[in-house]
Amino acid sequence: MSFVSFVGRVLFASVFILSAWQEFNDFGVHGGPAAKALKPKFKVFSKLVSSHTGVEVPEFEIKYLVAAIVAFKGVGGIFFIFGSIIGAYLLVLQQFIVTPILYDFYNYDMEKKEFGLLFTKFTQNLALLGALFFFIGMKNSMPRRQLKKKASKSKTV
Repeated sequence: MSFVSFVGRVLFASVFILSAWQEFNDFGVHGGPAAKALKPKFKVFSKLVSSHTGVEVPEFEIKYLVAAIVAFKGVGGIFFIFGSIIGAYLLVLQQFIVTPILYDFYNYDMEKKEFGLLFTKFTQNLALLGALFFFIGMKNSMPRRQLKKKASKSKTV
């Protein structure tokens, strides 16, 4: 069972690691194509957050956000493969940052083609986020189950 779990973690994390590797190779001086695609979406997201909350999102160079995303995906994916909950938390943080910004279906009319494409990508990322939460929940519940088993064995002896 542990081998199957390991293979599952490798397959799951490969999505993040391969994406991080590609973005790292394309990074260049200005953040590469990822920064180019993220910059206009981040501006729209910042305006939306500011208008709804009244809190101004600080300005910074997008290449730093892309670098953080690449680091979270790469390091988090590697840690996740080895069953570390820290890796799962890094991937959750990456999903929280990227998903609402990149897949901004809420900025399009439902009749537009972009709405359907972005909404599909958004829900796929929610599924990845759900799998990460499941992993974190299982990791957090494991020690308690093992302690209960040990306690019940000692009572029977």
